[in-house]
Amino acid sequence: MAWLELNQIKYSVRERTLFEADHLTIEPGDRIGLVGTNGSGKTTLLNIIKGNTQPESGTVNRQKSISLLPQIKEAIGTKSGGEVTASTIISVLNEKSGILLADEPTTHLDIEHVDWLEKEILAYQGAYIIVSHDRDFLDKTCNQIWEISHERITEYAGNYSTYKEEKQKERRQQQVSYDAYKKKEKQLLEAVEKKKNKADKITDESKHFYFRKKAQKLYKTAKSIDMRIDQLEKVDKPEEPETIKMTIPNSREFINKYIMRVTDFSVQVPKKTLWRPTTFFIKGGEKIAIVGQNGSGKTTLVQHIIHGSEGIEKTPAMKIGYFAQNLSNLKEKKTILENVAEGSVQTETLIRIVLAQLLFKQEEVYKPVHVLSGGERVKVALAKLIVGDYNTLVLDEPTNFLDIKAIEALETLLSAYEGSVLFVTHDRRFMNQIADRLLIIDNKQIKLFEGTYREYQLSGHSEKMTSIEEDLMRTENEIATVLGKISIEPSQELESQFEKLILKKKELNKRANHN
Repeated sequence: MAWLELNQIKYSVRERTLFEADHLTIEPGDRIGLVGTNGSGKTTLLNIIKGNTQPESGTVNRQKSISLLPQIKEAIGTKSGGEVTASTIISVLNEKSGILLADEPTTHLDIEHVDWLEKEILAYQGAYIIVSHDRDFLDKTCNQIWEISHERITEYAGNYSTYKEEKQKERRQQQVSYDAYKKKEKQLLEAVEKKKNKADKITDESKHFYFRKKAQKLYKTAKSIDMRIDQLEKVDKPEEPETIKMTIPNSREFINKYIMRVTDFSVQVPKKTLWRPTTFFIKGGEKIAIVGQNGSGKTTLVQHIIHGSEGIEKTPAMKIGYFAQNLSNLKEKKTILENVAEGSVQTETLIRIVLAQLLFKQEEVYKPVHVLSGGERVKVALAKLIVGDYNTLVLDEPTNFLDIKAIEALETLLSAYEGSVLFVTHDRRFMNQIADRLLIIDNKQIKLFEGTYREYQLSGHSEKMTSIEEDLMRTENEIATVLGKISIEPSQELESQFEKLILKKKELNKRANHN
């Protein structure tokens, strides 16, 4: 028996259908990834399943308890976004509901904590639905995909990569259908033209009744063929990104030349050394990912590179464009096109191609920025950098708030970009697609690794969270959860649980320090 059934579900926003589905079920052991563009209704569907939102029509039959892990958008008090996310995850997992709904659970987590979360999710005893833009995470944790697209929810067997293969197969089939449609349309158009030309010639050359009647018959046949053209079932052309070639400032003095030398560079903050003196070099055209745990100093390193610091020497040919999460490079009252074109050295045609690849097409480029969603603003800010008067892009978590389709479009653009790209991300697949070198911040050292993140993992240098560290983090979050309960309704049982957790934490700290 299904643990949950959705029957004839429909949900609309301001008379626009967001999605509908005839019949969906969640069975014991289902591990579902929910994908779709921003605004397609993924979070709304989770809330309908949970019971927080009512569908416009249809029924939801729930047979098991349901827990919802909501999106964590920001830090709370002294806790970072990553700490809040980890704490909330553990709290929700401890509910041990039959069905778990997780909305972007990897947000704010560093790569080691994403690895930890994968283990926790895979060990979950119930069924679950996960919304995530992390494709590697979906690959490792899901055995089916629900896609919200064109107002419908479609089910696909297999993980995210299998789903992508199926989508590519659908695209190839659509291309075959489109080619057949265009071929038939061309044949009919040529037949119409031939009949009309023949009729025109007869009409011009003879006024005789017999020939005029023959011409009328040809015109009638041409009109009949025109009707057949109108009745052809139209097939849309599959979308295909256009190849772009951008102008890179100072390319002669920049590409494959040393553009930055970092020598004996270190940073200390109050009561802490972020990293000891380090030396490395960067060449123009290289694409480098900065990798490290939350709090290791990734953003600090980025800021020193942008603003300059003792020990960092940059060539005058280097022109840096910086992507910041506050999107301070956008002007609210100006349109998308005006914002992106401002200060650009590229043609308007190329700018429009870049915007189209980021899903701003035709008249959409004339929307003012102030009406855009958070994800749309991120895409505008990134487009502005990519076509800007820069040859080095520095990007701090550029995939946050982007859906998978937008991330894949950004990968295409950055792969074709001939300048340098220096970026921080927790998205492992994005990192593997873009970076050819890594700056690893680990154990208060910065090391340069020649190769991709996948090659770094295979080399054995990649350090994952130890079992002691995992237990310690889980225990700390359990302590926070128990303290929260004690503050609301104290009890002897909770006090006893709290004391046991404190003793466990002390023991784990001893073991961690000993190792």
